[in-house]
Amino acid sequence: MADVLSFELFWSGFGVGLGALVIAAGARSHARRPDQVEAKTLILDDAAIDRIIQQGKINIDEKDVLDLETIQDEEVRFWLESWDEPEEEW
Repeated sequence: MADVLSFELFWSGFGVGLGALVIAAGARSHARRPDQVEAKTLILDDAAIDRIIQQGKINIDEKDVLDLETIQDEEVRFWLESWDEPEEEW
C-alpha cells in the first residue's frame, strides 16, 4: 500500500514539475519577444552590421536582397574557367 502511494506521489510531483517547466518556458519565450517589431532594414549598411553584432539578428524587408542575375553570371563564369589538372606525385 505504501509503495502504491509513493508511486502515485512521484508521478503527481513529476507531472506538476513538468507542467511548471512548460509554463516557465512559454513565459520566457513570450518575454523575449519585443512589443514592437524592429523596423525592417532595406539595405545592409554599417548600422545594420552593428545591430547584427549586438543583437545577433536583423530584419530585412526586401525579398530579393541578392542580385540573382549577377550571382548566376558569376557561377557560369566560375564553371567556364579552365582548370589545371592535379599533378600526380608518385
